[in-house]
Amino acid sequence: MSSVISKKEYGELVSQHAQHVLGFVMRLLSDRSEAEDVAQDVFVKAYQRLDTFRGDSSFLTWVLRIAYHESVNHLRRQRPCMIELDEVAAHSDMMSCSTIDKEFTTGSDERIQLLEKAVEDLKPDDQLLIHMYYYEERSLNDIAYIMDAEPNTLSQRLRRIRKRLMVMIKQKEDGRD
Repeated sequence: MSSVISKKEYGELVSQHAQHVLGFVMRLLSDRSEAEDVAQDVFVKAYQRLDTFRGDSSFLTWVLRIAYHESVNHLRRQRPCMIELDEVAAHSDMMSCSTIDKEFTTGSDERIQLLEKAVEDLKPDDQLLIHMYYYEERSLNDIAYIMDAEPNTLSQRLRRIRKRLMVMIKQKEDGRD
């Protein structure tokens, strides 16, 4: 595809998607300067790999996959402990997963604020998963493509994250922050 697209056309694609990619990378890295560097690397790598873009997904989804891998690699080089993917078992007697889904859409302002604070306390990778699924309303298939994972694995992971969020909210409500 790189022979089909001109540098000018690619520049337009970069302009169109740059803010989205930067925001995506910042969700994992937090530091704006680092995120800008990684986002720039993402677009360079995407240009170099244009011939691998098959059109199975949107261009943005394909670029976000590259951004995800670049961000994770950056974190591994900088802060290995930040990307542990071990899941902490949540208490099974807490509210159901559907409760957290309702909180994202119909919860009271106070509960929504508690939920947002709890999400901020999650690992960056889990925050990103929550953001893409709930705020961007991406399908599990798209997220799986971006994060190079199986949709079923992400579904299970989302369920564990939701349970963990409910435990965190309950602790905040009980004042056990």
